[in-house]
Amino acid sequence: MRSEKPVPKMASEASETISDVVFRQVRQDIISGVLAPGTRIKLEQAREHYSISVSSLREILSRLAMENLVLAEGQRGFEVSPASIKELEELADLRTVLETHAIGLSFAAGNLEWEGRIVAAHHKLAAAERKLLAGDASRTVDWVRYDWEFHQAIVSACNSATLMATLSSVFDRFLRYHMLAQSFRGQAVVDDHKLLFELALKRDVEGARAVIRRHVQSGVAHVLKSGRIG
Repeated sequence: MRSEKPVPKMASEASETISDVVFRQVRQDIISGVLAPGTRIKLEQAREHYSISVSSLREILSRLAMENLVLAEGQRGFEVSPASIKELEELADLRTVLETHAIGLSFAAGNLEWEGRIVAAHHKLAAAERKLLAGDASRTVDWVRYDWEFHQAIVSACNSATLMATLSSVFDRFLRYHMLAQSFRGQAVVDDHKLLFELALKRDVEGARAVIRRHVQSGVAHVLKSGRIG
């Protein structure tokens, strides 16, 4: 589950530095579970693995610490932030607050281009979900990316870069728990996305907010049911 970034939100490849690329790689490895919660990040080994200097790696890990994906332990170095039920529930609450607020702003300002983004994003997401429901687990990476793109499209007309960036970071941290659960949520999540798609095109703010609240809480229940979070 690590070949692609589920949430592409950095600059274009042409303007990226080596540090930008490695930042995305390390971040993806944490979110996807390749770097498991609580893993001590040994700088010399990580330097060789990611082909970057120790000083640049320290800077990258410090940036990830600001997102609470990494813990900085002074002279002891860095480790991947542990996973906990408390954090999962806090992230769920925060995501709900941010996304439902953004929905109100986006539905009020959305235009035809916004509707087009939603239609295109849902088309890709639904295609990946059909494959997953048919048992093709290889589409998990596609689903992870398309899931964010769909939710992003829904709120993309909110006209607040700060809100979008904060929601994106929280979404990623919440997503990490779903990756740790290592299972697709099935027909229920597909139905939620279809209903949210329909409500967005109708500009039904309260209906969409209700779906998001249920969608996020059912996600929490799914992760807890997996038994992989202590």
